[in-house]
Amino acid sequence: MKLSRLSKTSLLLFICFGIDKVAAIVRQLIIARQFGMSPELDIFNIANNLPDMLFILISGGAMAMVIIPVMTEIIDKESQRAAWHAFSSIANLSFLASLLLAIVIAIFAEPIVKSEIGIAPGFSLEQQAHVVAMMRLNLIATLIFSISGLVMGSLQANQKFLLPALAPILYNVGQIFGAVVLAPTSPYRIAGLDLPHFGMGIYGLVMGVILGAISHLLIQVPGLIKLNFRWTPVIDFKDFYVVKMIRILIPRVMTVFFVQLIFIIRDNLASRLTAGSVTALSYGYMFQQLPETLIGTALGTAILPSLSLFYAEKNDQDFFRIIRTAIRLVLATSFGIGVLMAIGLGPLIQAALGFEPEQHQILVWTLRGFLVGLTGHCLLEVANRAFYAQQEPVFPLLGTILNLFLYLVLGITLYRPLNAPGISLTDSISFTVQALFLLWLLYRPAAVRIKIRKMSGLSRMSGMETPLEAPLTSGESSLIGRTLLRSALGAIVAGLVCLLIPRINFGNGNILVKSIVGLMVGTVIYIPFIIPEIKLFRQF
Repeated sequence: MKLSRLSKTSLLLFICFGIDKVAAIVRQLIIARQFGMSPELDIFNIANNLPDMLFILISGGAMAMVIIPVMTEIIDKESQRAAWHAFSSIANLSFLASLLLAIVIAIFAEPIVKSEIGIAPGFSLEQQAHVVAMMRLNLIATLIFSISGLVMGSLQANQKFLLPALAPILYNVGQIFGAVVLAPTSPYRIAGLDLPHFGMGIYGLVMGVILGAISHLLIQVPGLIKLNFRWTPVIDFKDFYVVKMIRILIPRVMTVFFVQLIFIIRDNLASRLTAGSVTALSYGYMFQQLPETLIGTALGTAILPSLSLFYAEKNDQDFFRIIRTAIRLVLATSFGIGVLMAIGLGPLIQAALGFEPEQHQILVWTLRGFLVGLTGHCLLEVANRAFYAQQEPVFPLLGTILNLFLYLVLGITLYRPLNAPGISLTDSISFTVQALFLLWLLYRPAAVRIKIRKMSGLSRMSGMETPLEAPLTSGESSLIGRTLLRSALGAIVAGLVCLLIPRINFGNGNILVKSIVGLMVGTVIYIPFIIPEIKLFRQF
């Protein structure tokens, strides 16, 4: 079967992201077996959030969306050397900003944790003290990621995807080492051998995060060497492309900040609920992120450099052809996977984690709340990249502000009566609305989008690029509509089969066996409904 370049890239990312997510689940299973849904694990999860936010804000999700489109333009219009010069300036600026913010967070860690509007106001004083200490340690990994995240974006801008895709896998390997060697108080036994154990508890998990961050950076260094990367110790504010990146970066950082604020609101609400609610949300989100990453993130990562190149060439036909194809692939895959996971995954989770029945039920319903928004999350990955490829950061910012408003209103309304599942359902609704809003904007006439950008009052902070005109026809719209209809119908049929099979008397009544069979049969039944999209993927 002959695949297009984008299909090959998407398949490569699908495989690597799949390995990464499996490694992440193995890591979480090991941690779950050690700590369960305990207050200690709640401490570890919350202590990660602010350092993670700093990484994503400065050099992760913020920078990647900016550096890939602009570096693609530089390589296309200027030279590789000019691209590395601009990259060095942005990398130097990113590290200095990360260092400064890390120092501020370390100094003010206690009020950040203990304040009523902080990240863990509902914890005891002892728990809060541990959160403070672990948060400061996590900042070490954040500083490493401030460079590693940019390296990932620069390699992808050069159409090099393998090493950036391997980096998260090694990050998980480092964390697994922390979980099986540094954290345990008694040794893990593998193949008859007792592994070393350091008895560091949850602090061993933090050290694993730091080791993982170092591995995340080092694996990508050979890619830089192969591309003849030359670092220059300057921040060149006179470089046209550096200035362009910074102008686009400002609203992008605001966007990522609001997204991370949503996660802080989530933990703030969860910390006021019963013990284990934070962990239920963390596990539920982790399981939802498996298909979201394999579908939405893999597609979005694969198409961004090509979208950026088509924009630089003002090729609106191919630009929107890729967007339309990505939307159809998202709809075709996410509907069925979301329904099947919601119905059939419960017994597998129980077998893997071994939680108490009440804790298990909270986790399963929390996961189902997240899965309601699986398609919305995947579409958002595509919609955001469609705007950033055009060096247009204002509309994603407006979409995130809408998301934040909905999340706050719905979260406060639902978290008490529905517990943790109310928060995950809030997540699904708000992110889906954001995705639909951005897709609606994407297909507005270019003149309308320019007018909205000016009316927002944020146009001075954007790249001020001219957006491409969407050549939407009724035929293109009907293709998406037919995909939507077939996928929804297939998901309903497959879901009913997955629901009914465990009620049939076979497999000695083992609910785990029945659930696995139900998931497999449901998947087989769903595939014929999306045959056109499977064929479409080959020419993607």
